[in-house]
Amino acid sequence: MTPVKTAFLALTDAAALVAARDMGFAEEEGVALSLVRDTSWATLRDRLVYGQVQAAHMLAPLAVAVTLGLSQQPAALSTPFKLNVNGNLLVMAPEFAAALEPDLRARLDDPLAAAHDFAAAIGLHRRKPIIGVVHRFSSHALMLRYWLAAGGVDPDRDVVLRVLPPSLMTEAMRSGETDGFIAGEPWGSVAIDAGLAEAVAVGERIWRRGVEKVLTFRTDWMEREPETVDALLRALARAAAWCDDPANHDALTALLARADIVDQPPELIARALTGRVVARAGDVPLAIGDFLLFGREATGFPWRSQALWIYSQFVRWRMLRPSDAAQAQAGAVFRPDIYRRALAGTDAAMPGASMKVEGALTEALSAGAHAGRLTLGPDRFFDGRVFDPDRIAEYLAGFAT
Repeated sequence: MTPVKTAFLALTDAAALVAARDMGFAEEEGVALSLVRDTSWATLRDRLVYGQVQAAHMLAPLAVAVTLGLSQQPAALSTPFKLNVNGNLLVMAPEFAAALEPDLRARLDDPLAAAHDFAAAIGLHRRKPIIGVVHRFSSHALMLRYWLAAGGVDPDRDVVLRVLPPSLMTEAMRSGETDGFIAGEPWGSVAIDAGLAEAVAVGERIWRRGVEKVLTFRTDWMEREPETVDALLRALARAAAWCDDPANHDALTALLARADIVDQPPELIARALTGRVVARAGDVPLAIGDFLLFGREATGFPWRSQALWIYSQFVRWRMLRPSDAAQAQAGAVFRPDIYRRALAGTDAAMPGASMKVEGALTEALSAGAHAGRLTLGPDRFFDGRVFDPDRIAEYLAGFAT
């Protein structure tokens, strides 16, 4: 058995790692997988960069940012596997949300209208809204910026974005430090259940199948240990398929609810897994299809176009100066070549390309694959834009902000 120590945060989207360890998938592949729970993404990043762990459950943009030297100590990181897509909620205090569309179904199903409502609500609020984000370089923060700007809100001027660990978001609202937050589940549901917040937007509606958490290694370690990396990816692919199966959701909920994993009530954790979101305390659950995906539709495949979308947002929000070198470096963080190597010979569907036009699919589509049958689900951005990784400058020129 080869030991692999992996850092994670207490989030529902750590499910594939937990299942790989506790359901025996890693052991069957010869990997002694141990999990180290962290509180903040900064601490997790440092554990990986300084070699305290060999792998990490990581924010996809953080892996790109560290590689580009934007986040503390630079280090070359590689992401050969996506752990999930979607799974986030934007929640705001009832006082603020009272100025928004009262029909929660309509609010969540039309993010563009909700963004315009949010812009109007800012002027009615008692202060400039303070919104918690889990990290500056998170998919949550990038999607929030994108969504706010579509409604005419400047995220660097009209609101305050405050970085807090996911598990501290609810207490920050309770103390009045923040007016809302965007985070992976179950933390939005925790705040809603406590009566502190209600749902304003769903990550799955902002960018359907938007990139979220990834499995990340230091590149030098990954290249030294190809057999271990491949074994772990095979275990995670099997675990992700297990997590997606509704027949396993009760068992998965029980695993995640444990004190050493997420440590929250099972009924709150189950909401993301089943796609039944309680948007306001006491209301009936709303069905949100594909709220959180782990394995189907080749969720684990690390499309380089998604790494380049992250790069485009860094440039858009002036976190990074555009350059051919930075663009190439960002795209190379996602490693579809390692994914293909690891899962060759399995029944995993292998996309025939490493990049695609993001946001172009409004319905499920059969796609070209080297092996297996591959169906790609809708990946639409809420504003109807598409991202062509070969035309990044043109894409960015299309935004007023």
